[in-house]
Amino acid sequence: MSLPEMSFLAEHWVLIVALLAAGFASGFAGGLFGIGGGVITTPALYAIFHLLGYEEGPSLKTAIGTSLAVIIVTSVRSLATHHRAGHVDGEMLRHWAPWIAGGAGAGGLLAHWAPAELLTIIFAGGAFYVAYRRLFGRDRGHVKTINLNRRRMKVPLGFGTGFFSSLMGIGGGAMGVMVMTLAGRTMHQAIATSAGFGVAVAAPGVVGFIISGLAAEALPPMSLGYVNLPAFAVMALMAGIAAPWGAKAAHHLDASLLSKGFGAYVLFAAGALAFDVFTG
Repeated sequence: MSLPEMSFLAEHWVLIVALLAAGFASGFAGGLFGIGGGVITTPALYAIFHLLGYEEGPSLKTAIGTSLAVIIVTSVRSLATHHRAGHVDGEMLRHWAPWIAGGAGAGGLLAHWAPAELLTIIFAGGAFYVAYRRLFGRDRGHVKTINLNRRRMKVPLGFGTGFFSSLMGIGGGAMGVMVMTLAGRTMHQAIATSAGFGVAVAAPGVVGFIISGLAAEALPPMSLGYVNLPAFAVMALMAGIAAPWGAKAAHHLDASLLSKGFGAYVLFAAGALAFDVFTG
């Protein structure tokens, strides 16, 4: 290891540990809640890039793009575990995936022109609504199951899920869990199936963020567009390890407890990012 590399590690070891911890937490939460873990990785990466001295706009966009890249690993690992347990609605994934992917790609390309404040408002606004529904929504008892695979449902909801999830950098699980539970699906099935939304959002979303960031300046070192490769490697490793553990834990927890925990988790992360961007 060269002297500059040793110097960097010595000076920034706390941030490296934070990357490892955030990667592990995002993987576990992604498996547990079926949301990809981006609600943890996006605020964590933004804070780390900002602390290293990079400007607000490049920091946030690189945090979102890198988070989407990590979500690919988290989603694949957690989806496999949920599938083995028999909770995944494969038919819904097949119907929704193309529309989610189209929306995600559009959101990633739009990121080049979107100011950091707008991205924060989209992230925080969507996350706060999801948290509110989970924490304070009334138990409506038995809900009639709605067929979400009809064209009039899957096209606007699938595209919208992909578009806003890509801009938020959180995968498609947060939106997917909300939509599926409102349509009468069980919490466990919603979490398991929504884990698959993460791949449909993250893969085209990452491509969009890479393309839109190729000409960007003042990015963290070793970034490919708005995806930082070292941060991705560290977080993806830890997320890949933790995601199956979170998915297995979800199968043994009460659905109501899962719902409340999901809401609290989203609320905290959204509040932290919004506070940092608008008060920093």
